[in-house]
Amino acid sequence: MDQNQPQSFNNSASTIPPKSWLIESILVTVFCCQILGIISIIYAAGVESKFYRGDIYGAESASSTAKTLVIISAATGVLTIVGIIILAMMGVFAGLIHNYGF
Repeated sequence: MDQNQPQSFNNSASTIPPKSWLIESILVTVFCCQILGIISIIYAAGVESKFYRGDIYGAESASSTAKTLVIISAATGVLTIVGIIILAMMGVFAGLIHNYGF
């Protein structure tokens, strides 16, 4: 290999920023849990800026935190919907029992 030839890539892992989770953060903010979603958006927005400033560890940390918050927020939203459905079904069955005396 010629030493005068410029090297195009030092490390392919360090040339691509980590996943920002921004779209997922926005979706869980709109559809699930707003508080955790907003915090996740803040972390997700900082991923690329930290990466391009050279703070690769900070970018990976922000990406990981955004991912964790997205997962927790989505799980909280799903559990809330399931809980509401269960409570609604209990109310329907209680009304049936009260009205028809099963």
